[in-house]
Amino acid sequence: MQRSFPFISLPVTLTALRISLAIVFLAHAIVRIANHTIPQFVLFMESKHIPLPLVTVWAITIFEIAASICLILKRYVKIACMGLILILAVGIILIHASLGWFVGEHGTGGCEYSFILIVALLVVAAE
Repeated sequence: MQRSFPFISLPVTLTALRISLAIVFLAHAIVRIANHTIPQFVLFMESKHIPLPLVTVWAITIFEIAASICLILKRYVKIACMGLILILAVGIILIHASLGWFVGEHGTGGCEYSFILIVALLVVAAE
């Protein structure tokens, strides 16, 4: 008989991970809109020579919201995870890799957080 660690089963744990990821990405997109930081993000994308930066930023923001809803509702989970992984991977390339590995105590803006989000999304997509 396989025992649950210490009180929660694997299916419940995977559900908690899926919902938690949705909350993280939903909060990220909503705060971007609420704090009016879309223009800053557009300027950053322009500095990286991303085509149609305004369209790209809104596409990312809308996808983060839609993917979060999909994760919460457990619909189109694999597609949602693949899209979020793509956003994170591009973020690592454009922003975080040049800032090193660490995010907090040992560095600023590194890629460790994005890396662990990618791993978590892979776990959820594999469910």
